[in-house]
Amino acid sequence: MPTRKVKVASRVGLHARPASLFVQAVTATGLPVTIAKGDGDPVDARSILMVMGLAVGNNDEVTLAAEGDGADAALDQLVELLEVDHDAP
Repeated sequence: MPTRKVKVASRVGLHARPASLFVQAVTATGLPVTIAKGDGDPVDARSILMVMGLAVGNNDEVTLAAEGDGADAALDQLVELLEVDHDAP
């Protein structure tokens, strides 16, 4: 199963708008994707409540994992999304 580690760039981490954008992007992949904060347990990245429940802050490292055809490309796109500060003025 392909994985990627990435530091979250948004100033407020994965809360509200950035979390919503991330979950929408994950859902659009059509793949089962998980996200874990640090060494924590992975959760379903298609669930806004689970993603926000991780309490991921600015510059926290998360691990993404996906299964299925196109998993590598999907993870690369999700990494790019998380590397952008969606809260910048």
